Amino acid sequence: MTSIPPGLLPEGLSDRLPPQAEASARLARRVLDTVAAHGYERVMPPLAEFEDTLVGRLKSMRAQDLVRAVDPVSQRSLALRPDMTAQVGRIAATRLASAPRPLRLSYGGPVIRLRANQLRPERERLQVGAELIGSDSTAAAVEIVNVAIEALQAAGVTGITIDFTLPDLIDSLAAGPLPLAPEEIEAVRAELDAKDAGALAAISPAAAAYLPLMEATGPFHPAMEKLEALNARLNGAIDSRIAGLRAIAKPIGWDITLTLDPTERHGFEYQNWFGFSIFAEGFIGEIGRGGSYAITRANGSEEPAMGFSLYPDPLIDAGFGAESPKRLFLPLHHDESRAAQLRGEGWQTIAALTAQENGEALRCTHWLDGDEPRPY
Repeated sequence: MTSIPPGLLPEGLSDRLPPQAEASARLARRVLDTVAAHGYERVMPPLAEFEDTLVGRLKSMRAQDLVRAVDPVSQRSLALRPDMTAQVGRIAATRLASAPRPLRLSYGGPVIRLRANQLRPERERLQVGAELIGSDSTAAAVEIVNVAIEALQAAGVTGITIDFTLPDLIDSLAAGPLPLAPEEIEAVRAELDAKDAGALAAISPAAAAYLPLMEATGPFHPAMEKLEALNARLNGAIDSRIAGLRAIAKPIGWDITLTLDPTERHGFEYQNWFGFSIFAEGFIGEIGRGGSYAITRANGSEEPAMGFSLYPDPLIDAGFGAESPKRLFLPLHHDESRAAQLRGEGWQTIAALTAQENGEALRCTHWLDGDEPRPY
């Protein structure tokens, strides 16, 4: 059997060392402090749950996609969480079922998946987010989108793009004003995903009626005009969705880029009428997503909810959350009371244990000369 080199970690897992680990904690704290200021209270679900109960709430993931283990205590199969949103839903539906609604909860912690993808090779990611439970109204969507933007701006992120989608639009149209045969629905979705107009039109005349949705993609306002033109031809069948999107976009600042892709479904497997992806200039792929969904209660009924999740690892890798701390070297026999006072003023102190230690080698920017910090 080949021996494992010391320090080798499984594929897709990695250590965060100083100062990135501190930057990660700082960025997560800025996001959580921002959502806390809007009344979102922190919950901390466990890293693992029983597989059968977790899978039942993960509509976007199959059991075979989870990292699993057998619990030596119960002998039941456990699964490490690949997403914290489902856990927050469980808490809301059980432990906080009697709490007043709307219920505002926030969370932050690591999640892990069995497999990664080419854009994101890491299997363990940091997830930070907020959920508003008890409403999936336009007002709730306005709050969630703007809190997500404010949280990212508090973390120093600029060049933000919000891409709106309507995850269940195809199902709604296929069951009503633009009917499709059951076997056509998935084919229409696939060609809309691929943005292949020729292939979509070739499915059937009924499928060709969905071509305007492909055109209603791109910068928000021109795309909305095309969506509104389709709505007019459908005698106002999607009036409420048009009004909702307009209301959500209205209060967003001019410095935020808005786009629309009404049929985007990747990553929106459990969202219903509204969803959004978050991108930032200079980063490949999304750094967060959110939208409306439903939580299943113990009695089988559903409760509406709205929320967002951020995946800030690419931001941390790019230096967001990093600060240059004031590190002060304390020589032997320094004044302890003065050192305590300086720590209260924001200094990080590194106390010498031997006379041979070098403060500069320990990444200190200053040393304590009597009562005063002196730069190196």
